[in-house]
Amino acid sequence: MSEKAKMIAGEMYFPFDKELLEDRNKVKDLCFELNNTAPSKSEERKALIKQILGKSEDDTIIESNFFCDYGYNITVGKNFYVNHNCVMLDCTHIRFGNNVLIGPNCGFYTAIHPIDAEERSTFMESAKPITVGNDVWFGGNVVVLPGVTIGDNVVIGAGSVVTKNIPSNVIAVGNPCKVLRNIDD
Repeated sequence: MSEKAKMIAGEMYFPFDKELLEDRNKVKDLCFELNNTAPSKSEERKALIKQILGKSEDDTIIESNFFCDYGYNITVGKNFYVNHNCVMLDCTHIRFGNNVLIGPNCGFYTAIHPIDAEERSTFMESAKPITVGNDVWFGGNVVVLPGVTIGDNVVIGAGSVVTKNIPSNVIAVGNPCKVLRNIDD
């Protein structure tokens, strides 16, 4: 099994494998191009976004600066908006539903490094996917950690660190992020 296949499957893999290095360099060049394309050049930006992401719709908007590791592991639904300074470490799948709004300075991190220092020094790592439902709003400076699933119709408050799954129809905040209340309350 290739290092790329192991990575996407969530198994331990070596991130400095030649194929993975080439994949990262390719998408980082595209992100650099996107980040240096004028906001007024919306058609050029849309074309670059289509090249970067694994799946996106024509109405996807990503403000600069945006960074990701591979791009092909990121899929987004309709009406997807990302504000400035977003980082997506997509070593495995990051999936977003429809009508998702991401505030500035947010991060979505699938990568996991070993806790054991000796094992960590080998640079081996693994990854767990992130899944986000429909109609979700992330306030500014939110971090979503590996393996998290967020339901539909959710608001994640600014500055939250999402370490565990969040159910549908709630407002959740904090570090670690916890359900504050139901949307209907």
